[in-house]
Amino acid sequence: MTYQARPIKRRRRTKEQVEQLEQQILDVLGEDHPQSVRHVFYRMTDPRLPEPVEKTEQGYTQVQHRVAELRRRGALPYWWISDATRRGYHVETYSDEGDFLRAVAGTYRADVWRNADAYCEVWCESRSIAGVIQADCEAFAVSLYPAGGFTSMTLAYQSAEYIRRMAQGRDAVILYIGDYDPAGVLIDQDIHQKLIEHLEEDVFIDFRRLAVTEAQIDAWDLPTKPRKASERRARHITETVEAEAIPASQLRRLLRQNIEALLPTDAVQMAKIEEASAREYLDALATLQQRPTGKGS
Repeated sequence: MTYQARPIKRRRRTKEQVEQLEQQILDVLGEDHPQSVRHVFYRMTDPRLPEPVEKTEQGYTQVQHRVAELRRRGALPYWWISDATRRGYHVETYSDEGDFLRAVAGTYRADVWRNADAYCEVWCESRSIAGVIQADCEAFAVSLYPAGGFTSMTLAYQSAEYIRRMAQGRDAVILYIGDYDPAGVLIDQDIHQKLIEHLEEDVFIDFRRLAVTEAQIDAWDLPTKPRKASERRARHITETVEAEAIPASQLRRLLRQNIEALLPTDAVQMAKIEEASAREYLDALATLQQRPTGKGS
């Protein structure tokens, strides 16, 4: 719901006020990390805080600047902030076969979904959200697709081909997280339709919008802002909510609960036991393959 609180006056913050804002940022990230800067920004707009910021782009810039300063000073661990919008590309190399086996041993994953009744993957509207939920998707071996707004035909095709290969006669459950605004409520429909077009009748798509929903806005008292006057789509939406307005911990919990509900009991625990055994075997094999070094080698 829209906050009806005392207005936040624009002013230049004193040293004490800046320190208070920085402490609020550290407190929020200390409780739950990683989070995107935009997630932190929405937490800082809470008018109940001693030093709130405006719910504007200027407010966002202030939080972004303070986060950057905290990281530069070493007060905020870099990895507490997620950024899935940029990445480096690396080529892994190995000294020998044993080195390679040790490296891949740590990445071995058992198929936690092999006895599940459905195949599952997660889509989200933005890379910002993807960075926040990526670790949870990896924990459950669930594919994650950041659409970047209305998704491209290529990404939808790649996803459909992977679904066809992995579903193996089962339904595919797609969990979606996106903004509640005139474009956001159409993006998930567009993704759903594109997947259906590629898969035709091969796989049934059970598409579920996890967030943001109209019910969540009221139940969780999410901060809103008016729709743009120039927007012509989805005229029934008068107030908009970004997915980042949901606290990161709450969003992760919602996602994990929905994924876990699709898995057989103890599937994750059994997979971990299998993984530990396989990694132990591969590590032993790596020792046998390790090339001797030094004189006489």
